[in-house]
Amino acid sequence: MKIIICGKGGSGKSTLSTLIARGLSNRGYSILMVDGDESNLGLHRLLGGEEPVNFMDSLGGKKGFRKKLNSTFPQGNTDVIFAPNTKVSDIPKECVSTIDGISLLAVGKIHNPGEGCACPIGRLSKTILSNLSIGKDEIVIIDAEAGIEHFGRGIDAACDIILGVVDPTFESFMLAKKMQTMVRNSEQDMFFVMNKVDERVEASMNKNIDQNKVIARIPMSNDIFMDSLNGEKISADLPEIEKICDLIETRKKTLGLE
Repeated sequence: MKIIICGKGGSGKSTLSTLIARGLSNRGYSILMVDGDESNLGLHRLLGGEEPVNFMDSLGGKKGFRKKLNSTFPQGNTDVIFAPNTKVSDIPKECVSTIDGISLLAVGKIHNPGEGCACPIGRLSKTILSNLSIGKDEIVIIDAEAGIEHFGRGIDAACDIILGVVDPTFESFMLAKKMQTMVRNSEQDMFFVMNKVDERVEASMNKNIDQNKVIARIPMSNDIFMDSLNGEKISADLPEIEKICDLIETRKKTLGLE
């Protein structure tokens, strides 16, 4: 099963990706986290481990990636770079960090001014997710880039569940409605997680988010806030995460991915 976690910047995608990965790992699943955000530099810290060599850099960076596409593969066939039916165990070892039993793969990062847009990273993300072969006890969790560009690229099409993280901002409400519209005619499941909820904002969040799609309400947590502020491993253990893991397991069975 492949799950993409999306939302606006700062909504808590990486934090929830980490907590969900940990919850599913505790249930006996083999978890691969895919860092698909070219700007986020801290996912490995939230997990409490070392940063892997990102996959784009292992190919020679964006320039090396383009060169491979333009010369070696003139038709733009990226399948040779990440071949169909590639298994998690086939990914180059230097590109994967294993942290408390959870594997982390970073697709690519923007390093330098003037190096160009993130389009090659998005293309590589789609190639990886489309060609990755998942076993019955394996779950891939994609921490997507902020916003909705991944919908435009069709990266979400390779996933079985879309989880939208919504924090208490009007911009996040509008983005949630846009995401719901974009996937309305697709075959994928989409659900929302309300994040950073307290008594001041809950009524407004309930009013602005489709409650039929809300699967969990994550309370505002000072522990998570301080761990994130200090760049430390997320140590919180939230019971609401178990509800999300329950839904994922149920959908996994319903979709015949056992």
